[in-house]
Amino acid sequence: MTQNHYTVRAKRWKRGWELHIDDIGVTQVRTLATADRQVRDYLESLLEIDTTNVTIDVVPELGDLAAHAAAARQATEAASVAQREAAARARAVVAELRDAGLSVADVAVVLGVSRGRVSQLTH
Repeated sequence: MTQNHYTVRAKRWKRGWELHIDDIGVTQVRTLATADRQVRDYLESLLEIDTTNVTIDVVPELGDLAAHAAAARQATEAASVAQREAAARARAVVAELRDAGLSVADVAVVLGVSRGRVSQLTH
């Protein structure tokens, strides 16, 4: 029976990365960008399986830097969520201000954005 998920520990070495695959074996790549494809090729060759529907989770071993990278990813995601929420609020306020009879120019001044941005938020 074929697994549908493999966790791969990526360990840095001077020529790239060693990819340690869930009790299967080890292969290598120069960059993490090619790790997923390399693991799939390795599994397909070694186990003679189709990896189309297999999830490959490459986990680089980075020591303390892993926590910093995770924090940066979380901050980026939080900023993205905040941006979407801000845009939704701005669209709602633009609609309310326009319904109250304010011109596009006046709404732009109230919100501190350009008239073009007000028009974008209106649509």
